[in-house]
Amino acid sequence: MSTTLFTAWGYEVSVLEFVAALTSFVGVWLGTTGKRITWPWWALSSALYGVFFYQVDLFASAALQIIFIIAAFYGWFGWSPTGAVSSHLSNRNRLYIAIGTFFSVALLSPLLSNIGAAATWSDAFLLIGSLVAQVMMVKEKYEAWIVWLVVDLAGTIQYALLGYWFTAVLYAMFTGVAVIGWKRWYDSLSH
Repeated sequence: MSTTLFTAWGYEVSVLEFVAALTSFVGVWLGTTGKRITWPWWALSSALYGVFFYQVDLFASAALQIIFIIAAFYGWFGWSPTGAVSSHLSNRNRLYIAIGTFFSVALLSPLLSNIGAAATWSDAFLLIGSLVAQVMMVKEKYEAWIVWLVVDLAGTIQYALLGYWFTAVLYAMFTGVAVIGWKRWYDSLSH
């Protein structure tokens, strides 16, 4: 699967990266609709991206894919067959999440540096921020999409700086999809 499928922006896109990106986009898009079918797509794309990120020494991003696969099983069984019923977090929980995210990134970054990761602070943020967003999504909290927006923007920048242009474009599209998901889930709240 590491065979080059095509070259984009002077970067060789492997079959693995292309299929991972395609399945990931489908899963995220389905997530904006709140449909339960998002979770099998999420699990498949996570397995594929786990291999890709490991191959390019983005260890935190690779580890995150394992968490996504576990969350996909939880989401599949946790959401009703009719889909997500969005709700919101309390202000206190929002504060706890923000503080926990900050300190977790600060603790993880030096560990990634010690094992020779290709990125430290940004990859630590992608891991922790994605974990937070994923848990909130499984719990059907509309704020998950706000966190996804920030994480996806950071991912766009990280992958572009590392020269993984195809994945950077995917994350840029995810940033736009996060705005759509945020609006859809917010509009579905019973105010």
